[in-house]
Amino acid sequence: MAFLPSARWFMTVFRSLSDEQQGYLFTFITMCIWGAFGLMARMNAYWQIQIWDVLLLRFGIAAAVLLPILWWKKDYRFLFDFKMVVLALTGSIGYCVFVYSGFFYAPVAHGVVFLNGTFPLFAALIGYLMLRQPIDRQTGIGLSIIVITLLFMTVSMIIGDGHFGRGDLMFIASGLCWGLFSVLLRKWSFSAWHIMCGVAIWSAIIYTLIYVCFVTPAFDQVKPLHLAFQGIFHGIFVVIIATLTYAKAVAQIGIFKAGSIANLAPFIASIIAVPLLGEMLNTTLVIGLIGMALGALQPWRWFIGR
Repeated sequence: MAFLPSARWFMTVFRSLSDEQQGYLFTFITMCIWGAFGLMARMNAYWQIQIWDVLLLRFGIAAAVLLPILWWKKDYRFLFDFKMVVLALTGSIGYCVFVYSGFFYAPVAHGVVFLNGTFPLFAALIGYLMLRQPIDRQTGIGLSIIVITLLFMTVSMIIGDGHFGRGDLMFIASGLCWGLFSVLLRKWSFSAWHIMCGVAIWSAIIYTLIYVCFVTPAFDQVKPLHLAFQGIFHGIFVVIIATLTYAKAVAQIGIFKAGSIANLAPFIASIIAVPLLGEMLNTTLVIGLIGMALGALQPWRWFIGR
C-alpha cells in the first residue's frame, strides 16, 4: 500500500512538467532501457543462457501481457493484417535472432559499432530503393562517416587483432533487419500501439511454433533468478515500456531530438561494460565508437537547426 502515495506523488510531479520536459523524461527512460539492453543481452553469455530460451521468454511474456489488454479493449482486428506478420519476421524475430546471437559471441562495443552503425546505413539505402526517399546532404555526410569507419574497423580488426568474427557478422545482419523494418514502418501506416502489439503477438506465435519443433529447452541448466531477470527485462521493459516511452518522446520533442539522445545509450553502455563485464576497449574500438557516434547521431544538426 505504501506504493500508492509514491505513485500519486510521481503523477502529480509529472503533470506539472511541460510537454517538452515530459518528452525529455520519456527520452531518458528510453535511453536507460536501450542502454541496458546490450549489457543484459551480453549477460546471456556469462550466465550461459541459451539464446533460443531468452527469445521464447521475450516473445512469450510480452504477448501474455498484451493479449488480455487487446481483448479488453476489443481492439484486435489489426492483427489479421498480413503486414503485421512481415513486420514481426523482420523487425522482431529476424532482428532478435541476429542481435542476441551477436551479443553472445562479441563484446558490447562491437555491437555498438556494427549494429548501431549499420542500421542507419541500411535504413537509408533500403528507403531509397523501396520508397525513392532522397538522402539529404546532412544524412549523406553521416553515412559517409559510417562507411569509412566500418571499412577502417573491419580491415583493422582482420589484419590487426583478428577479432572480427561471427558475432560482428550477426550484428551487421541485425542492422539489415532493423533497417528494413524501419522502412516498412514508414511505408505502412500503423500506430505505435498497434505495431508494438501486433509485432509482439505474431512473434510469439511464429517463434513458439519454431521453438517447439526445432529447439531443445535448456531452462534447467540456468539459475531461475537469471531467467527471471532476462524475461522481465526483455519481455516487458524492452518490448513494451521502451516502445511506449520512445513513441511519447517522439510525439512531444520530435524524432530528431528523441532519437539523437536515446541513441546515445548504446555508446554509454559500451563504456559501462568495461568495468562491469571486464571487457576491453582498444584504440581501434575507440576510433570506431567515435566514428559511429558522429555518423549515426549527426551532432552538428543540433547547431544548424536540423
